[in-house]
Amino acid sequence: QVQLVESGGGSVQAGGSLRLSCAASGRTFSSYVVAWFRQAPGKEREFVAGISRSGSSTIYADSVKGRFTISRDNAKNTVFLQMNSLNPEDAAVYYCAVAELLVAVARWYKGWGQGTQVTVSS
Repeated sequence: QVQLVESGGGSVQAGGSLRLSCAASGRTFSSYVVAWFRQAPGKEREFVAGISRSGSSTIYADSVKGRFTISRDNAKNTVFLQMNSLNPEDAAVYYCAVAELLVAVARWYKGWGQGTQVTVSS
């Protein structure tokens, strides 16, 4: 069973950047695809970005394309989310999770971490 811990959240001004990390325990991390989701107060959890097992394939939500980049380092059991040009609409709790297939649907994922808060002020 993979356990995930997110970190790197914080408060930034609009236009700023943050780099989130998702650290995994367990030897099977590289056998999973990994995705980032986010959830703002009063809203449903939404897909942000996902990455294949090798890191060769990535998918993004339209709202973050060109601003966010997902990457992974399997040797360090870690997935990253580089977030640039942040705007107030990006404010949310960000979660990472793993799955067998690279899809943008939360119910396919498991091993959810506790999340990391991102706050963006205008």
